[in-house]
Amino acid sequence: MTDWLKLARAHAGDMAALRHAFHREPELGNQEFRTAEKIEACLGGLGIGTRRLLGTAVIGELRGGRPGPRAALRADMDALPLQEDTGAPFASQTPGVMHACGHDVHMAAALGAAMLLAGRREALRGGVVFLFQPDEEGSGGAARMMDEGALAGVNAVFGAHVSPELPLGHAAVRYGKFYAASDTFRVTVTGRSAHGAEREKGVDALAAAAKMVTSALALPERLGEKSVVSVGTLRAGTAGNILAGEAEFAGIIRTLGPEARAQMRSLFTETIEAVSHEAGTTVDCRLRASYPGVVNDDAMTRLVEDAARGALGGDCVHVIEQPTMTTEDFGYFLRERPGSFYHIGAGCALPLHNPRFLPEDDAAVYGAALHAAVIEAFLNNSCSTM
Repeated sequence: MTDWLKLARAHAGDMAALRHAFHREPELGNQEFRTAEKIEACLGGLGIGTRRLLGTAVIGELRGGRPGPRAALRADMDALPLQEDTGAPFASQTPGVMHACGHDVHMAAALGAAMLLAGRREALRGGVVFLFQPDEEGSGGAARMMDEGALAGVNAVFGAHVSPELPLGHAAVRYGKFYAASDTFRVTVTGRSAHGAEREKGVDALAAAAKMVTSALALPERLGEKSVVSVGTLRAGTAGNILAGEAEFAGIIRTLGPEARAQMRSLFTETIEAVSHEAGTTVDCRLRASYPGVVNDDAMTRLVEDAARGALGGDCVHVIEQPTMTTEDFGYFLRERPGSFYHIGAGCALPLHNPRFLPEDDAAVYGAALHAAVIEAFLNNSCSTM
C-alpha cells in the first residue's frame, strides 16, 4: 500500500506556499481569474493538461499509465465577502474579501493530490479529472459546470470540506443523506388598505402574512423528519393606524433527500394558499430551487472510509451520525455520478464563515494524502469497473 501521508509531507512546503498565495489574494465567485492562473501554472508544471470553463473554472486531466476508469476530484475556489481578522502573515490583501470557508485549503489539498498522483502516473489505471469550481458560495458553479460537460467520461466523483469539528489529521465520512437541499421563497400577500379603526372595511395583509409565517415555521413537525424553515424578512405597512394592503416575507427551506424536498415544497405551497383563502387575500408564492443537497453513495463512502483508515490510521477516521442542515453544491455532481463527499480536520475550532477562521497549513497535507488514497482505491478497486 502506498504511504500517501509520507509522500504528502514531502510536499508540505509546496502546499503551504500555494495555500498562502490563494489566501493572500482571495476572489469572489466568478471573479477567480488570478486563482485560476495559479492553478493552471501548478498543474502545467506537473505535466497535467488544463482547460477553462465558465471563464474561471479549471479542468485538469491526469492520464494514468494503464487503461481503466476515470475519477474526478473537486475543489471549490471562491472566497467570501468578509473582512479578515486573523492576523496571519499571509492574510488577505483584498479589503472585505477572505477565504473564511477553507476553500484555499481545498485547492491546496487538491493540487497536493495532483502532485502525489502525477508522481505515480505510470502505475495508475485510468485517469483523474481535477475540477476546480468557481462560485460555490454564490449561485452555484457546480450546476453550470455540469451543463458544460465537466463530468463527461467520469465514472465517480469525490470532494471534501475542512471541518472545525475535527482535529488536525482526522477525517470523517457520512453515509447517505449528508447536506441539506435548499429552496428559497418569497411570498407577496395582497389585501386591501383601510383605516385602522375600521378593520371590517379592509383585508389585513400583515395579519395574513403573520399567520402564514407561523404556519410555515411549524411545517418541519408536520413533515416528520429533520428539516428547517427559516423566515428572514417580513415587510408590511406604512403607518400604525393603516391596515396594511400588502405584505412580503422571504426565507429558506432546508430538507434532506429528494423525497422530503418534494413533500416540503408541496406542504409549504398548500399552507400558504390555505391561509390566504381563509384571510381573503391574494398571494404570489415563489419557490426557487437551490442546491439539491449532498447524498453520498454507500459503496463509494465505504471506499473512502477504508482508504482514510489506511492513509491516516483507524483512530483518526470517524463516521458522522447526523446530517447537517447546511448546504453544498457538490450535490449537483452526485446527482449525475456515484461518489462521496467527506470532511477533513481543519485544526481550527472557530466556525466557518468567521473572520478569524484559519485552518492549519497541514490540513492541506492530510487532505492531499486522503484524496490520493481515495483516488488510488477507486481506480484499482473492483467496484470501479463500470
